[in-house]
Amino acid sequence: MSDRQSPRFSTQYFHYSSDNTVTKESINAPLKRVLCVEDDSDTCEVLRFIMTEYEFTAVHSVEEAEPLIASETFDLFVLDNWLPDGSGIELCEAIRTHDTRTPIIFTSAIGQRQDIDLAMKAGADRYIVKPYEPEALLQAIKDLLDPASRLAIES
Repeated sequence: MSDRQSPRFSTQYFHYSSDNTVTKESINAPLKRVLCVEDDSDTCEVLRFIMTEYEFTAVHSVEEAEPLIASETFDLFVLDNWLPDGSGIELCEAIRTHDTRTPIIFTSAIGQRQDIDLAMKAGADRYIVKPYEPEALLQAIKDLLDPASRLAIES
């Protein structure tokens, strides 16, 4: 069963102008949607706690994830490599057969070079080895979902 929450909306953002002034503006935009496929409930709760800026949905198996992926739109996927009924690699490959653009981040205790390479070849954008600092995951998400933050880092 999905840990789905009702859609949330952000109501403010900060605008940074070229003259270095900052203004706070109100909007009514939906939050970016993140689907996490992770079999460890404690990890899901930690992720839910730190991802307050996103609409966060967690499921614990490939079987639960597949219908959501087929019927809903997400802005980002966070996948574990080892799931009770399949692999994150296979799920990533299945996502990429019909969606080549939505970013995919793997979080896994498996940190062998061969596993990382398999995930990247399957279509992952990032691979973060557990245990990790929550800030590292949040930064990877921000980098993938906010092209402006990527440009700022690259320049």
